[in-house]
Amino acid sequence: MEILTAIKRVPETGAKVSLTDDKLDIDTTSLGFTFSPHEECAVEEGVQLVEEHGGNVTVLTLGEEDATEQVRSAIAMGADDGILLDGGDAEWGPAGTAKAIAEAVEGSDTDFDLLLFGNESADTANHQVGVRVAEELGLPCVTGIKDLDVDGGTAVAKREIPGGSEVYEIDLPAVVTVKEGLNEPRYPSMRAKMQARKASVEQTEPEPHDEGLELVELEVPETDDSPAEILGESPEAAEEVVDVLEEL
Repeated sequence: MEILTAIKRVPETGAKVSLTDDKLDIDTTSLGFTFSPHEECAVEEGVQLVEEHGGNVTVLTLGEEDATEQVRSAIAMGADDGILLDGGDAEWGPAGTAKAIAEAVEGSDTDFDLLLFGNESADTANHQVGVRVAEELGLPCVTGIKDLDVDGGTAVAKREIPGGSEVYEIDLPAVVTVKEGLNEPRYPSMRAKMQARKASVEQTEPEPHDEGLELVELEVPETDDSPAEILGESPEAAEEVVDVLEEL
């Protein structure tokens, strides 16, 4: 079974974000980087499926040279091969990113059975790349998955909804975007990390696609640091809550 998992280099979740003076980029001076929690689950799911059915997991990212760090982190988790689509310092939106990934898949010598994406990235949370790749390749796509089983040429994907779940049966090859909680991503051993540092990462330069978009300015949302107020612990506190809601 041939599986492709796509990841994205993002600032560590929970880190305090500062902007450059021109407000066109994030000041990365004191930031660490990782890849998104949803994508960690995508990598883990790919590794588990190959452990069960045999095959190969290829992890791919679009970004600058530094993004090979995240590719090697995925290899340390158990992925077999790594690909960097070196996008340089150009701005890549969801449409351009999806086109570049789709072109890489079409130009690959490998016929992938399953393409796994995180449901959304931890930075922009656009929810678009996996769906757009599926559209570019003409493949079926299921999003927001919390359970996935593969049997031969068929995948059964389950999506949680209020009060229950939706179950989809799709023929492979297909695209699936997964959510955090699908599985428990493994923590790679020190030996696996050291071996991953020596792993070869294939690099190609994708052709940029003009999306007709221009970044005007970034803005860090204001945070509310005011202390919480406890209105009470008995049913009588309900009256206080009503007063607050009426005031708001």
